[in-house]
Amino acid sequence: MEGIPTIMRRSSIAAVAAIGSVSLLLAGCSKADDGSGDNNKSAGANAATKDFVNASTKKGGTVTYAMSDVPDSFDPGNTYYAYMYNFSRLYARPLMTFKPDAGEKGNTLVPDLASAPGKQSDGGKTWTYTIRKGLKYQDGSPITSKDVKYAVERSNFARDVLSLGPNYFQQFLAGGDKYKGPYKDKSDKGLKSIETPDDTTIVFHLNQAFQEFDYLVATPQTAPVPKAKDDGIDYVKHIVSSGSYQFQSYQEGKQAVLVRNKNFDPKSDPLRKQYPDKIVVDLKVNQQTIDKDLQSGDTLIDLQGKGVDTQTQAQLVNDKSKMANTDNAFGGRLVYAAINTKLKPFTNVECRKAVEYAIDKVSVQTAQGGPIRGDVATTVLPPDITGYAKEDVYATSGNKGDVAKAKDALKACGEKKINTTITARSDRDEEVSGAQALIESLKKVGINASLKQFPSGKYFTDYAGVPKFNQKNNVGIMMMQWGADWPSGYGFLQQILNSKAVGASGNTALSELDDKKIDSLLAEAIGSPDEATRNKLYAQIDKQAMEDAALVPLTYFKVLLYRSPYATNLVSTAAFSGQYDYLNIGTTKK
Repeated sequence: MEGIPTIMRRSSIAAVAAIGSVSLLLAGCSKADDGSGDNNKSAGANAATKDFVNASTKKGGTVTYAMSDVPDSFDPGNTYYAYMYNFSRLYARPLMTFKPDAGEKGNTLVPDLASAPGKQSDGGKTWTYTIRKGLKYQDGSPITSKDVKYAVERSNFARDVLSLGPNYFQQFLAGGDKYKGPYKDKSDKGLKSIETPDDTTIVFHLNQAFQEFDYLVATPQTAPVPKAKDDGIDYVKHIVSSGSYQFQSYQEGKQAVLVRNKNFDPKSDPLRKQYPDKIVVDLKVNQQTIDKDLQSGDTLIDLQGKGVDTQTQAQLVNDKSKMANTDNAFGGRLVYAAINTKLKPFTNVECRKAVEYAIDKVSVQTAQGGPIRGDVATTVLPPDITGYAKEDVYATSGNKGDVAKAKDALKACGEKKINTTITARSDRDEEVSGAQALIESLKKVGINASLKQFPSGKYFTDYAGVPKFNQKNNVGIMMMQWGADWPSGYGFLQQILNSKAVGASGNTALSELDDKKIDSLLAEAIGSPDEATRNKLYAQIDKQAMEDAALVPLTYFKVLLYRSPYATNLVSTAAFSGQYDYLNIGTTKK
């Protein structure tokens, strides 16, 4: 799941974060209250990484979110950002989900639309789920297993219409390579490998064993969609809620407003509490404005969950009282530069190795905000993802690059100079700054890179995620941030390294790596019932990807969130990249 891809990440939350000479000491967490306490009294730095802060059962008020651009989509079947996986649960219930809780405890998988975890048979190739009885959409119509089947079909097999989101189901459902999707299916029977023998039972038949399938059905792609209400890409304009909130209005590029779903039955849902009366999402708000509004209480949550910008960070670090309202956490994410293995001369691995050796990672780390925003990275898997093994294939002194080795690799590649383009997201200052630092490193060895910036909302649909665009525009390097779709090596690696994950649009395997050995190891790993065996294979895949020089690990990302004292039930969860869990946030403001 992108950046923030994102969706279901494993993290061990940092208890103490050193910021220059400032030490963030954890304070006690607030106890449950009625939300009427002193809003200026802080629970302490990093409190939400350990427990719920300002826990409250008080109902009412408006919770306001803001973001600096727009989401890829509010459509639960057409999104692949972690913050949208998190937020979409308010109006879209997947078969399974993650329990709202602090840090590693947030990785606990629990039934959501389903009444229990899946029952596997046939050695892990068949998975059966029973959904809860009596569930209703916002209009009072019943939710059935057929709606779940249809949701999976539209989100995975109509890639020409809904190009975003992972394609796991397309890859692993039996017959998925031949099915053309519900919009082209004239038989109206759908994919045979998804059976719905009755209104509460759904059976998935896979083409191979998939031992982590419960995690896969926790994606919003399994949230039900009534076929009669679906009109493809325009479904985003009138999403039918299966959750605790429903859309009251949606202005593309401007604002979304959600209100309580009156047909939501809390007896059918032990997770959602419907605390606020209304939820407002303001779009395309300047990041510095968001940071100021978080401190004033005009905004309660930065939807993207990527943390404050570097200017705000500098202000917070120098103010102990403000730092007491922050949470600094690892989120199972990697900041990296993807190298386009299908664009000459980077088709030659030696040219890619020149990039690996050239980059001064410390300068990139500094440009992105310093150690508080992440440790220097040397592997694909972050240390807080199972399967991680310490390794540094392209070690340089002090992680500052090696010009001589880079030039030797360039010579072995048969090139003296390379002209290329590097992409970054225009609304992410830290990503742009990192790209600029990377450009300076490359220049020293004869690789001249020009920077092109694109908005987050279109980065994968129109630009970096479109192979034809990259070929046409000589894009050799793409700035990227990635986190696990679920807390395992497979959940992290598959959608960025497997050749079958490469798509014509909405692509997250930006390097377009075509290594059959990696494909084979991934298949072997996910079919193994033994977790230790899987983890060893994940480490092996990581090292192979580095030997292929498919990407340059830059930092193991850490998020620095400002915690609004006006928000209740805030908890930083590993499941969603260290972001706050959005399911039950309330407010003390009327």
